[in-house]
Amino acid sequence: MKTLIVDDDLDLADVLSFTLRRAGFEVIVAHDGQMALERWREDTPDLIVLDLNLPRLDGLSVCRQIRTEADTPIIILSVRDEEDDIVKGLALGADDYIVKPFSPRQLVARVEALLRRAGIPTVFPASLAAGDLTLDLSHHALRRGEEALPPLTPLECRLMEVLIRNANQVLPTDMLIDHVWGPAGGDRVMLKQLVRRLRLKVEPDPSAPTTIQTVNGVGYELVAAG
Repeated sequence: MKTLIVDDDLDLADVLSFTLRRAGFEVIVAHDGQMALERWREDTPDLIVLDLNLPRLDGLSVCRQIRTEADTPIIILSVRDEEDDIVKGLALGADDYIVKPFSPRQLVARVEALLRRAGIPTVFPASLAAGDLTLDLSHHALRRGEEALPPLTPLECRLMEVLIRNANQVLPTDMLIDHVWGPAGGDRVMLKQLVRRLRLKVEPDPSAPTTIQTVNGVGYELVAAG
């Protein structure tokens, strides 16, 4: 399931990407309106999450252009909260309109509801892979190539899931805590201990980790071997 995120706020685009990837979506990102049209034509996403205030070509123009060619579901995500703005966006063909700031859980729920209304199935794979690692989500089982690694606990599986979905990207500590424990459910010490336990099962040498790497002052990254 492929989603195109269009937002010129790089930090917010990262948050949106993280939110949708952890919900099981493949994510494509564009930071201006012209790039959005190019990515839409090249990558044919199943859904578009579209900001209105964009450089080069504004979001309403992007929405209008797409609607002349296809019925790809579009969710507008904007700080514009006036009724006229919402009505105009929907009149131009957007399927939903969410006002910033937003709840990540609400966004995922609205995305899934829109896809159901559009008759697009939201079935996600039972396993994930990055490099030579494969994670079986239903059995909490991890393999490196043909080698079965020690079974994962539910928390370890949740952490490995989000790392694999975002392989070769640095994930901020707070985002990881929110994914594993939920808001206010964990802290940095708990995450550090969970990473340590996961490394004992994943790393050939846990004292010199090469797969789950710490990025000081930021978070963690899963480095996927080719």
